[in-house]
Amino acid sequence: MSASCSMVDFNAGLLDFLRASPTPFHATQNIAAQLLAAGFIPLQEGELWQLEPGNRYLVTRNDSSIIAFVYGKMPLLETGIRMLGAHTDSPCLKVKPRAELNRRGYFQLGVEVYGGVLLAPWYDRDLSMAGRVSYRDQHDQVVSALVDFETPVAVVPSLAIHLDRDANKARSINAQKDIAPLLLQLPAEDAVMPDFRELLQAELLRKQPQLAVKQVLDYEISLYDTQPPAMIGLGQDFIASARLDNLLSCFIGLQALLEADDQVTSLLICTDHEEVGSASCCGAKGPMLQQFLERLLPDVESRVRVIDRSMMISADNAHGIHPNFMDRHDENHGPLLNRGPVIKVNANQRYATTSETSAFFRLLCEKADVPVQTFVARTDMGCGSTIGPVVASEVGVKTIDVGAPTFGMHSIRELAGASDGWYLYKAVVEFFTYAKPPIALVAGT
Repeated sequence: MSASCSMVDFNAGLLDFLRASPTPFHATQNIAAQLLAAGFIPLQEGELWQLEPGNRYLVTRNDSSIIAFVYGKMPLLETGIRMLGAHTDSPCLKVKPRAELNRRGYFQLGVEVYGGVLLAPWYDRDLSMAGRVSYRDQHDQVVSALVDFETPVAVVPSLAIHLDRDANKARSINAQKDIAPLLLQLPAEDAVMPDFRELLQAELLRKQPQLAVKQVLDYEISLYDTQPPAMIGLGQDFIASARLDNLLSCFIGLQALLEADDQVTSLLICTDHEEVGSASCCGAKGPMLQQFLERLLPDVESRVRVIDRSMMISADNAHGIHPNFMDRHDENHGPLLNRGPVIKVNANQRYATTSETSAFFRLLCEKADVPVQTFVARTDMGCGSTIGPVVASEVGVKTIDVGAPTFGMHSIRELAGASDGWYLYKAVVEFFTYAKPPIALVAGT
């Protein structure tokens, strides 16, 4: 996909990526597959690296986070590093380790709430399951593989309004009792329940019969909505999909990196666990990016100087002004869908944007002929956060938080403008081809 691609082509690729990426594991696998097809060289963290300017590399961690890197031919001290960060995870329901439940002969699964899930939309959806399965093979080695049931296998039925007359006025949802998905009706109330690990093993072997699965030992399985992503609206103005937060940004970064200038050093990092604080070995608060930079630039003096000439765009969706709830926004900072990417600002550092990074991003948008907007939360309301402040504080790189405006964030099905992902992609392509440090950020200014 080139920077001159049409918005239609960009969105078609986005829908395919969203459809094929029901979990962070699948998203990372799909990102890596596109990079490998484009000639990126895979690295293993446990092996010796010999990085050479002019080459392109990728490395994954935990199968759910990835760094992809274009090692530019120009000296790093001249250009710095162009970084774009996003996250691979989304709020969802995750299956518990001992999940099997038999309630009046209905086979259900116990689930945990992952992240800040908007729970009500999970009712009455055609749900499937996907994730990573770790098993013992014929050599008694622990091996992992991805699984995706693909078809609808579960549902969380609503309680009829006749049994909850206040459902439309004061409904509350108990995450322990009210959202266990239903998978099967057993032949009798006292019938033996299926073993969930055996179900996973059977599904693995059905899709991948070449696997030597001796015993499933454990798993990380999420539920997801099987309704595919779609362009919607009378004028096809909107994209409706699960996991737009934040696979939209991952896809934007991926496509822009594939167009990156090989003279300039550019880096894409998509990390897991942002929705729960990023504090993991593969999260933004973990050491993955810092360790990568240390291996790229072992000399501390050189590394600090390069980071001073570098910049990070933290890309994560923004809250578009909802026409039914306009009072939830500051009157001067209500971003509209299809009006361009949003610069996110917060005086209390929930976003890492500064006047310098914001100014440079506005310059990029001007060069790319892209409109730009600003979001600031109401002063009497809190706001979410992103990987931006985390990376800025851990690495010391100048950072801006931006994103495509979205409705229904953290719902099972979110809504974005058809133009905004493409707009942000064009701005990031400009970022990855900018041949010198951002003017306002040159050392000594």
